[in-house]
Amino acid sequence: MPTVARIRRLPATVHLLLASFFLFNVGFYLVVPFLAGHLGALGMTGAMIGLVLGLRTFSQQGMFFVGGALSDRFGARRMILSGIAMRVVGFVVLAFAGGVVSVVVGTVLTGFAAALFAPAVESTDAAWGRRLEDDGVLPRAELFGLEQMCSRAGNVVGPALGAALIWAPFAAVTLVSALLFVGMWVGFWRFLPHDAAPGDAGAKLAVAWRTVTGNGRFMLFAAFGSVQLGAYGLIYIVLPVELLRAGKQAWLGWVFAGAAVIVIVGQPAAVAVGRRVGRRRAVGLGLGVMGASFVIPAATAAHPDGRHLAAVMAWIAVLHLGQMLLVPPLRDAVGILAGERNLGAHYGMLATLGGAASLVASLAVGWGYDRVADGAPAWLGWAAVAAIVMVAAVGLRAVTPQAGPVSA
Repeated sequence: MPTVARIRRLPATVHLLLASFFLFNVGFYLVVPFLAGHLGALGMTGAMIGLVLGLRTFSQQGMFFVGGALSDRFGARRMILSGIAMRVVGFVVLAFAGGVVSVVVGTVLTGFAAALFAPAVESTDAAWGRRLEDDGVLPRAELFGLEQMCSRAGNVVGPALGAALIWAPFAAVTLVSALLFVGMWVGFWRFLPHDAAPGDAGAKLAVAWRTVTGNGRFMLFAAFGSVQLGAYGLIYIVLPVELLRAGKQAWLGWVFAGAAVIVIVGQPAAVAVGRRVGRRRAVGLGLGVMGASFVIPAATAAHPDGRHLAAVMAWIAVLHLGQMLLVPPLRDAVGILAGERNLGAHYGMLATLGGAASLVASLAVGWGYDRVADGAPAWLGWAAVAAIVMVAAVGLRAVTPQAGPVSA
């Protein structure tokens, strides 16, 4: 059945959840891909830019466990509305930030906003996905594939708008994005049902922590799976730097948009491949492909010429191909390993570990760029990331359940 027809069959609450992935990413990609360039214009070093971007990722993915546990306790609606409101505040602070302290404050607020919003949406989507699968409507992994497509549609529109507004001051574009989130808040306040994912007063943070960390197989799975977020997050520091070296800064928004088109077009096929080969093989192969993608630019890294730029574009494409294969079965496996309980906390823990991985990776790569400027071999960083990600792929495959359900 065509994708549009499948979406039309879904309940109204699921429509709203899918729309949220689109809208949140439009606002995100209007600003964040251009943040590294803005920080460079403020005179920050490569290491400082890496620290700021790493803090953004850590305050987002790194705090997902807290956001997910709060969603389990207080309900999805409260966390979604709180997260959107916090992102408005964060973007306003960033728009007027002129120094390190104000930049860090705005960045952390922007990241923690998503830590409140995203686990609430993801856990609600997972719970509805289980219902739809049990009712024979569609497999949950396929719903996650639709979610990825809606998310990437936002990745097309956001960078395209950002590229179209490249002439405008960073502050103006950031305020435009803040206004978009104001509109989102009004929409979700009006249309998101109070019972979309009601809270549980007994789901306290300490209990959620013990439940999740006591699930040994899940924690191993999350540790290996977090490498995916660390590897993917490098795009936000590596791509702006590589385009700057090649004198193609204006390409930034269009590259993100092009990558999103690849996902929109290819995600249904990737989900089909994942179902054919099985969940375990799909996650191992997907993360392995992501790791292998870092090998592509290694040979040309020392020379920022046309060949290297082409290699970087190939890296972006292959990285996304691996992620397309990996993410739907990865997210389905989280629900299975969680025993379909405390979903917000389990999805949050995966992202929290991913945020920590992203912080370490961003710091390391930012430091590495400074060392390259001092004469270190440029290929070494690419090769090191490739090796780490491919080793993690082997571990992830080993701990992923082939079939479900599996109790926590």
